Amino acid sequence: DHSDVTSDSSSSAGALPNFDASAIKLTTIAPALGVPNAAYGEPQPDYLDYDQKGRGVVVTMFANAGMSYLLGILGGGLYGLKEGLAHTPSTRLKVKVNSVLNHCGRHGSRAGNVLGVLSIVYSLYEWQAETWELDSYTERVTTVPASSAFAAMATGMTYYSRAGPRVAGLAAYGAYSALGIPYGHKGYLFF
Repeated sequence: DHSDVTSDSSSSAGALPNFDASAIKLTTIAPALGVPNAAYGEPQPDYLDYDQKGRGVVVTMFANAGMSYLLGILGGGLYGLKEGLAHTPSTRLKVKVNSVLNHCGRHGSRAGNVLGVLSIVYSLYEWQAETWELDSYTERVTTVPASSAFAAMATGMTYYSRAGPRVAGLAAYGAYSALGIPYGHKGYLFF
């Protein structure tokens, strides 16, 4: 019943394709094979892009904002716990728990939001100072990086800028003092 199939395989198969590679020029695929190309001269090493300054501004900003928000929530929550227990209008347990939760939520969220926004502003000012390469101008004068000092003072001035120049100047000095404490060799909040 398979009489329509012929036993001759050469009649059903076509001609084999031509695998002649003489038309391929090695200079077109030279970098992939490691063959030196006459147009490039001597073989050159491949260099990878490497950021000498560390992490990018967005990574630093998110890390600082997240850590500051967490610290603000914890600190504000502890303060809210103290305030909630101190200002409870009743001695009943349900009222005390409600008062503590209200104060923790109010103070924790407020402190977390403020510290998170301030850390974003600080990260942006620090990135701008590194873009301007302020550290290269102060290397001979001090060992403390100028970018962190500039970022702290500019953040303090920005935060209190609506209160007037005198208050903004005091805030710049206060922020420089406060943010200079945790500053190590890695940056604000050690990121």
